[in-house]
Amino acid sequence: MTARRALQALVRTGRSVRWYAAALLGDHDYARYVAHVARVHPGTDPGSEAAYWRARHAEQDAHPGARCC
Repeated sequence: MTARRALQALVRTGRSVRWYAAALLGDHDYARYVAHVARVHPGTDPGSEAAYWRARHAEQDAHPGARCC
């Protein structure tokens, strides 16, 4: 049973690292945006994911703020 617990712990750790990396890189941002649009503006089309990322990057390029790079 010890090997099984170790494997389960390793799998949990891997999932946590994958979730953290995805959150850090913004992989969940479009899904949160779609949920926000559905909640705050029901019936409004949120647009495609490609359009979301284009608009987001254009906004960041136009107003860079405090970014390191």
